[in-house]
Amino acid sequence: MLPTVKIGPYTLPNSLVLAPMAGVTDRPFRQLCRRMGAGLAVSEMVIADPSLWHTRKSRLRLDHSGEPEPRSVQIAGGDPEMLANAARMNAEHGAQIIDINMGCPAKKVCNKAAGSALMKDEQLVKDILHAVVRAVNVPVTLKMRTGWDRDNRNALAVARMAEDAGIQALAVHGRTRADAYRGDAEYDTIAEVKAAVSIPVFANGDITSPHKARDVLRHTGADGLLIGRGAQGRPWIFREVHHFLETGEIVSAPPLDEVETILLDHLGELHRFYGDPMGVRIARKHVGWYLQSHDAGKQFRKRFNALDCAQAQSESIQQYFAALRNGEVFAA
Repeated sequence: MLPTVKIGPYTLPNSLVLAPMAGVTDRPFRQLCRRMGAGLAVSEMVIADPSLWHTRKSRLRLDHSGEPEPRSVQIAGGDPEMLANAARMNAEHGAQIIDINMGCPAKKVCNKAAGSALMKDEQLVKDILHAVVRAVNVPVTLKMRTGWDRDNRNALAVARMAEDAGIQALAVHGRTRADAYRGDAEYDTIAEVKAAVSIPVFANGDITSPHKARDVLRHTGADGLLIGRGAQGRPWIFREVHHFLETGEIVSAPPLDEVETILLDHLGELHRFYGDPMGVRIARKHVGWYLQSHDAGKQFRKRFNALDCAQAQSESIQQYFAALRNGEVFAA
């Protein structure tokens, strides 16, 4: 059974959360994953630098129209005052939970002393946590890694600091910043964090199946799970995991017709949200994820990636699935 998790005044429908991923967890994908069973979907990060808030990218990230509550927005930066201002700005634009990014390992983020790079400076971490919590009247959460590198795993110290500062929930990815996404996630550190604090703890890293979800919950004692890359091209992973944890039964994989419907709906939402040509470009990576298990030779994806209009993309997907149902190998 999945535990009930409360973050501030919000009781989540379930404790399976779509992890924030830059360039992935936009509004169309968040809404899709909520429909497919996620109890919460965290936005891709909004940079704390106010000079970037008026770009088209930032305006889209601030658009929460039609999203179910609670709406969680991640902010990223390395300056306490700027992060506090970013938290206030996002709360004014509809964020009901503010999540602080101390988990992203990307060089372009860490090189600016943000993301998981922050864990190297515990005094700065403390200053940021207190500044953001004081700045807003909505709950603040923290996503972090196990430490800077394998010789410097300080997640336990940061977790205690976070609880003392008033952070309402923690998500811990089972790798260090130096690990990036290499190797296997480790869950012992997450278990230590869970045992040390009284606020909800979500385990993150390599959760790609219902059985893995169960094993990670058992090993860590976590209150819930963050699923990121495991949802790319498989948003139905949330209902699969939820069903298995509640019943012990594996739900059948979605039939081709349903996958086609989900994919076409997703494409349509991307095209409407971003417009041309941005929606067409962003759709390409999502289609690549959806078709990994079908289009092993990538022949269709090469053809699809050459298409430059929304209608052609949708028609091509319909043709692809028609060929699959007829047992044909779709030729480039």
